[in-house]
Amino acid sequence: MDHFCYQDGVLHCESVAAPALCERFGTPLYVYSRRTFLEHYDRLSAAFAELNPTICYAVKSCHNLAILRMLSQRGAAFDVVSGGELRRIEEAGVDPARAVFAGVGKTDDEISSALDTGIGCFNVESEGELGRIAAIAEARGVVARVALRVNPDVDPKTHVYTTTGKRETKFGIDLDRARRVISDLDGRAGIDLAGFHMHLGSPVNTIEPYIESIEKTLELVAACRADGHRITMLNIGGGFGAHYDDDEAPSASAYAQRIVPLLAGKGLDIILEPGRSIAANAGVLLTRVLYTKRSGERRFVIVDAAMTELLRPALYGSFHFAWPVVVPDEMVPPRRSADLAVDGCVVVDLVGPVCESGDFLAKDRALPPLTRGDLVCVFSAGAYGSVMSSQYNSRCRAAEVLVGGSEARLIRRRETYDDLLATERVTDAPVSF
Repeated sequence: MDHFCYQDGVLHCESVAAPALCERFGTPLYVYSRRTFLEHYDRLSAAFAELNPTICYAVKSCHNLAILRMLSQRGAAFDVVSGGELRRIEEAGVDPARAVFAGVGKTDDEISSALDTGIGCFNVESEGELGRIAAIAEARGVVARVALRVNPDVDPKTHVYTTTGKRETKFGIDLDRARRVISDLDGRAGIDLAGFHMHLGSPVNTIEPYIESIEKTLELVAACRADGHRITMLNIGGGFGAHYDDDEAPSASAYAQRIVPLLAGKGLDIILEPGRSIAANAGVLLTRVLYTKRSGERRFVIVDAAMTELLRPALYGSFHFAWPVVVPDEMVPPRRSADLAVDGCVVVDLVGPVCESGDFLAKDRALPPLTRGDLVCVFSAGAYGSVMSSQYNSRCRAAEVLVGGSEARLIRRRETYDDLLATERVTDAPVSF
């Protein structure tokens, strides 16, 4: 699953002890395992190899430049959803031709920049967006390659905030309107319709929603081909699950075993957009205990990480396994699950310093006794951890470290108060209107 393991009661990332990382780089601290990132990517690539897919890593899941470079060198292409993410992959040395540009609200500037850099494909979310891309491309005398994002109206059985494939969401174009939209494209010089895109949400821990959605979309492909349109590509999105609570997510090979037979021999170039399944368990958040307290019957452990470092518990009610970095041998966790019971544990709320009652990393969690100065690891924080961090309460964003074997490299320094204030130290004179 990953390479965060206890050795003689001390948590290690690969061959490096977590306490040594905290001593060197401070807390809170994001720590990533190079080996885990690459193994997760390789397993997915091998599982779908029969389709020879283009694997577009979802930059939004974990966007550090060092990680983008590492995955690019491994062969990954990229899925971006903003001009900022496009700029990130360029900074990482990635050819934008190996990227798809998704997102429901692309601005004219973002579309123009993407065309100028030679973006591989736009995932188009609406008729209005399609018209803007066509107009901007025609004005530049270029052709934009696009995939129409269709909404298969399939429930992926995930959190309502991360469900994207149902009719009532803001994403995509309904299947029953897609053929009309494609017919309206005839004669548009600025558009090359390559195929279709779908994305159900994340995490999707069952395979059936993919089967239903792909079958529906393949029917659309066949109908459009019968209408005379040359459809050569299908992007089935991402959303594959990751292990947060024990082993709830199917393996890459389990997804592929059901999906590959549906797509093999269909004459389609296949694109995947994994993010969470590669990144989630490749990173952890290390934090240090500041105080412990009781309030009525509740016990609180206050740490120096907060919702500003890991928003998912507050935003989605998400479960992240948390455990002390150093424990006696008898308290080394045999698995990472919500119902883990180890003798000697105490039920606590693991909370941060932010001035919100919703600022928690774990609630009603049985943990070994903790005192001031102890280190705690919050697991499965590689995806949607650092990327969703904020400066709320004027907190400086945490450092990030990438570990490979016995070496650790700082890949994002900790912000300073000067960083925090830099954009507000403006000297421009007032402008009259």
